[in-house]
Amino acid sequence: MTSTAEHIAEPDLLDRLLDIQTGTHLHAMRHARAKVASATQGSQDLFFDPALENNLSLGERLWVAYYAARLTPQATLTAHYLEQLQALGLDETVHAAVDSGAIGTLEDARLRVILGFTRTLIESPVNGDQVALQALQHEGLSTAEIVVLAQLIAFLSYQVRLAAGLGALQSAGAA
Repeated sequence: MTSTAEHIAEPDLLDRLLDIQTGTHLHAMRHARAKVASATQGSQDLFFDPALENNLSLGERLWVAYYAARLTPQATLTAHYLEQLQALGLDETVHAAVDSGAIGTLEDARLRVILGFTRTLIESPVNGDQVALQALQHEGLSTAEIVVLAQLIAFLSYQVRLAAGLGALQSAGAA
């Protein structure tokens, strides 16, 4: 019987970013349950699909990802999402506000409340309550957008922890 890892045609995002090589112990361990690695990449593909309709814009989703990775912090993912924002046309004013922790100064009220909600769910999820949700609604986010935003933040929380764990295993010599 062949291992699941042998069936992976190309490395997924975390394999590429963390330089997890096919054939290594770490790669085999990560892909031992192929459906977990596949679902992780599937979520990545879904959340950052430019064609995702009637939801948060790709730019908003990338700002959420960048900010969540910075807050956690997870340098590899932070750099990845910054690169994605640069490819989209990085707004230096927003970038400076996010990097300095001054999201309250953002002129775009919608992005300001989205990033505020991101910070709340990353740093103190218990405070992601009705008041936090009403702030999003007040800035015009639909129920569908709020659900996608919360799901995206939950995914990012998982992704940064997975990347940190894999990085720690690499550093410890598991690769």
